[in-house]
This record gives sequence, C-alpha cells and structure tokens, in this order.
Amino acid sequence: MKDAALVYAMLAMVALTAFVLSALFRRRTRAVKEGQLSSRYFRVYQGETEPDQAAKATRHFANLFEAPVLFYVGCVTAIATRQVTLLAVVLAWAYVALRVAHAYIHLGSNRLRQRIPIYFASWGILLALWITIALGAALAS
Repeated sequence: MKDAALVYAMLAMVALTAFVLSALFRRRTRAVKEGQLSSRYFRVYQGETEPDQAAKATRHFANLFEAPVLFYVGCVTAIATRQVTLLAVVLAWAYVALRVAHAYIHLGSNRLRQRIPIYFASWGILLALWITIALGAALAS
C-alpha cells in the first residue's frame, strides 16, 4: 500500500505536467490567433519572440523536466530499495503540493516574492526525500 502512495504522487506530477502542457498549447494557439506570433516561429523556434504568457508556460513546462526528474527517480529508488516509509510518502506529497503551488504562481501572477521561496522549499523537500531514502538504505544494509 505504501508503494502505491509514491506511485500516486508520481501520477500527480504527471498530471501537473499534462496540465501545464495544455496551458502552453492554449497560450501558444491564442498568440498565433491574435497575431502576436506566426506559426512559422514553431518550425525552429527562432525569428520571433513568444509573448510573455506563452513564454512563461514554455519555461514552466521545461522546468518540469529538470528537478522533478530527481523526484521521479527518488520515488522509484524508494520503491526498489524498500524504503517507502511514512516520512518518504509525506515528503513526496509535500513536493507535489509545492510544485503545484509553484505552477499556480508562475503561470498566474508570477510574483517572484512568492514563487522563489516555494521553488527553494520544493528543493529542500526533494533533498530531504533523498536523504531519507539514502539513510534508510544505509541502515537496512
């Protein structure tokens, strides 16, 4: 049952990524329809500048393939090494919650005073998850 909790946390991150992809597509489509960007831009992503709303979604989507990769690997590592503890599950869900909050702010108001602390808090949670897994594995061997 504990393994499933980490699988569900990973699924939540996949759902967040899919949501951001959908927002990205809608924003880019709107930019083309409103004449802020030509469809030719998307052939090589050069020659024009994406409007701010589309650029924010583009950057956020790319960001979901950076640090969150370490989250996915951490969850899979916890499952593979039988280190799925209550603490690991709580940390995984805390990470997901912070990434959702980060996406909400980044794609919305984009206030740096709100966004930056949440981003670094998610890194702190991610590091705590990895430390929990590593210590558990070390103690189990």
